[in-house]
Amino acid sequence: MHPAGEKLLGFYSTEEQPSGPGGQDGMWRNEKYETLPLDVKGTDEDNSKGTKDLLYPQAALRKAQQGNERPKDPKLWPYFQDGLRRIDYVLTYHVQKPQSTRKQSAKSFLFCKFRHEQSSPPAHEDPELAAQKQRLDYHEDDQRLRREEFEENLREMGLEMEREEGNKIPGVGFLKIHAPWEVLCREAEFMKLKMPTFKKYKVSQGSSIVEKVNMFMQKVTATLQPKVGENRTENEKHLSYPFSREKQHLFDLSDRNSFFDSKTRSSIVYEILKRTKCTRAKYNMGISSLLGSGVYTEAYPLHDGDIDGINAEANDRKILCEEWASYSIFYKYQPIGLIRKYFGEKVGLYFAWLGVYTQMLIPAAIVGVIVFLYGCVTVEDNIPSMEVCDERNNITMCPMCDRACSYWKLVTACGTARASHLFDNAATVFFAIFMALWATMFMEHWKRRQMRLNYIWDLTSFEDAEGKQKSQPRAEYEFHVMKKSLKKEKSPMEENVKLTCRDRMPAYMTIIIMMFFLIFLTLAIVFGVVLYRVSIMTALHMSSTPTFRTNIRATVKTTAAIINLIIIIIMDEVYGAIARWLTIMEVPKTDKSFEERLIFKTFILKFANAFTPIVYLALFRGRLIGRPGKYIYVMGSYRMEECAHAGCLMELCIQLCITMLGKQLIQNNLFEIGVPKLKKMLRQRKIDKKHQEELNKTLHRHEKDHFLGPFVGLNPEYMEMIIQFGMVTLFVASFPLAPLFALLNNIIEIRLDAKKFVTELRRPIAVRAKDIGIWYTLLRGISKVAVIVNAFVISFTSDFIPRLVYQYMYSPDGTLHGFVNHTLSYFNVSHFQPGTEPMESMHLGYKVEVCRYKDYRDPPWSDTPYEFSRQFWAILAARLAFIIVFQNVVMLMSDFVDWLIPDIPKDISIQIHKERNLIVELFMKQEQGKKYRNTIGDPSPQPLRSRPSSQA
Repeated sequence: MHPAGEKLLGFYSTEEQPSGPGGQDGMWRNEKYETLPLDVKGTDEDNSKGTKDLLYPQAALRKAQQGNERPKDPKLWPYFQDGLRRIDYVLTYHVQKPQSTRKQSAKSFLFCKFRHEQSSPPAHEDPELAAQKQRLDYHEDDQRLRREEFEENLREMGLEMEREEGNKIPGVGFLKIHAPWEVLCREAEFMKLKMPTFKKYKVSQGSSIVEKVNMFMQKVTATLQPKVGENRTENEKHLSYPFSREKQHLFDLSDRNSFFDSKTRSSIVYEILKRTKCTRAKYNMGISSLLGSGVYTEAYPLHDGDIDGINAEANDRKILCEEWASYSIFYKYQPIGLIRKYFGEKVGLYFAWLGVYTQMLIPAAIVGVIVFLYGCVTVEDNIPSMEVCDERNNITMCPMCDRACSYWKLVTACGTARASHLFDNAATVFFAIFMALWATMFMEHWKRRQMRLNYIWDLTSFEDAEGKQKSQPRAEYEFHVMKKSLKKEKSPMEENVKLTCRDRMPAYMTIIIMMFFLIFLTLAIVFGVVLYRVSIMTALHMSSTPTFRTNIRATVKTTAAIINLIIIIIMDEVYGAIARWLTIMEVPKTDKSFEERLIFKTFILKFANAFTPIVYLALFRGRLIGRPGKYIYVMGSYRMEECAHAGCLMELCIQLCITMLGKQLIQNNLFEIGVPKLKKMLRQRKIDKKHQEELNKTLHRHEKDHFLGPFVGLNPEYMEMIIQFGMVTLFVASFPLAPLFALLNNIIEIRLDAKKFVTELRRPIAVRAKDIGIWYTLLRGISKVAVIVNAFVISFTSDFIPRLVYQYMYSPDGTLHGFVNHTLSYFNVSHFQPGTEPMESMHLGYKVEVCRYKDYRDPPWSDTPYEFSRQFWAILAARLAFIIVFQNVVMLMSDFVDWLIPDIPKDISIQIHKERNLIVELFMKQEQGKKYRNTIGDPSPQPLRSRPSSQA
């Protein structure tokens, strides 16, 4: 029998009775409200209207059974033990002690006058252990009483609950929550949820030509569409309107069980949980504070059902697993409509954006491959690389380092020169312009796609209710406000108490100092890798082993890039944790403010971490090195490294390739596959392996979801793609294959994320959103910066401008013949500083008197030896002019494309206007119907559609 107090409070316990002798070996049931007599709450609630079914479960069951509802199997579906009431949300908590001990400690907690007598330990027990046990009992009872108060407040909000404690998973108690029909209607009206009415209208596709084109494209892409009902194009659409209990006759309520789908029900319950407070502590505690303090351990909605097994019935999760979370259908479109229906608009928008981004990478990858192939085809006809590889030129180059390095022949750089042409050719400039326009096209295409989804998902009139969010501050913010009000000896409920900039000033100063320190740390790490390259190159030149002395430059480049990759992966995790810590210290008021500030800090740190080594290679390496005889040194004896003869573009390409592939393969894919599986294994270690398989067969839905990983949000997914977007656009002039690698990664990434969301993670709370938020602003910023960065890469990192200047100003025949000799200056080896000349001056077999180095300086026999020549200033002026022209032309073209393409498709704009007119027309007809009924003497107007009496 259930305790009377437990019945009154609307809790339905499903714990097993003790089966062993004395109940010691069996499961225990918590006598939750045994200390509360019935007359505490009174009996007036029994006669209150509309609450009888909520207070007494048997009445609700009889009412549901009268509606001819077929009970569901709780093992296969997320339902209460009766199989009729759906589990909309689950809270878990620790269960550590048997009933007898907990009941005794509860009485000692409630009745303080007996506490001292009960706390005295027996003579044979260690007093220290007894005191520690007493403190644990007190803590457990305090948490239990907070749960009781919170759950009582939930019951007053109309929710129904069922409890399970320690049935199959030891130490874990489950509180299953169900929202009845009346609660769903009330909250839907409060949240202004737009629900479909019974009114339908025809969706026009625009002009007849557009309609024919759409029909043709549907036939062509029919094999690429997933086999789900949501992807079928419908010619009719339900007219949607914010739900209202007074206007229920406008909605099709023929099936109340499916009117509010599972993700809507869970989001409604979550809103109730956020509003409900526990006041037993010194300050109000919401669900976030209760989770943070350990009163509850987990809070999550449930998946619809199983995805595998013989008994798995058809459900949305199973369909998503088969038609979305499978690598074998990588070529198909995503079922965006079903994703939104199951996970909510915010998750649906992320995967829609990822799909648009991946589709737009296809033309970029094709053009990038064509540019790369153009470099491969023209490498044999490239005059500068042919001159480098021509042994007849017999050009002797100056040493690459002091003492250990010797003179070398330019012909030994033949392979590097030929490889650089693959990425440094005339097509590179065209590709940089193309990618700038591509970024603009991508942004415009996404805005139109987003607007179309807003129309389909009835979000055109949805706005992020900022005022509503301000009325629901975060639990941490309320805690700090409470502490501030207590210090001022004011009432905790005083409305004018809030955190000001002065209160946050220590946090702001800490954030500024930490951000500058972390960016400086990133620069220091890059400088450390530079010192590694300089020292390892010197060490390899001094090595007596012939194997080490071959391909020194390639070895140094590759190992340095791998070291950079490892550092980036490690520091990414460190920076993410620090950014969260700094944001928590800042104490933002709302969840939206917290998320935006966290994203901003994380983006700055991770962006700097990923791109600082690349920026150094692209814009700074080889610029501040000095010249032979007067090199620039750092930290005493370390000479600044210089680029190869063919420039730093090849090294930049290697760094981009290793960083991009490494981050995608290791950090993104491997971590996303391995880490969730490892965490799942750790969570299942508490259960015996022998009984694991048998237990999986008997676990209910809420118990299976307990072993899944918690959903941590979409920020890591977005951040991963934003960094990739930067790799694709910022330095695409040096690595035209970046879009191809990004495309291949995203094809895998979509299915990997899908599998993770469907099978590895708990179901997230469905969050309404009409756009991707701050991420769009970051994308716009990166696309604008990419134009400037590519202009600098083409001007200063590649030899594009020097080739043009030589060809049209200095070449005797208008070709590139003689270009290599034109880029090399002369140095008299007798002008070396003491102690810097090569130790093996006869390495080439003859005495060297003059060596060459890449720079534009006057020869030693001129009036101004080793000063910058006129060619240097002419090329510098051309480089700066190219940056200005390139930036303004590309920006102007991008703005023109932005202006040319409307943000809202014309047919969607027409349909939105049509919906507004239909809403007005629908209400006018309702008003006319009321007037007509009044004129014929009918005082009680009948609804257009009958409302069923079955309980949801």
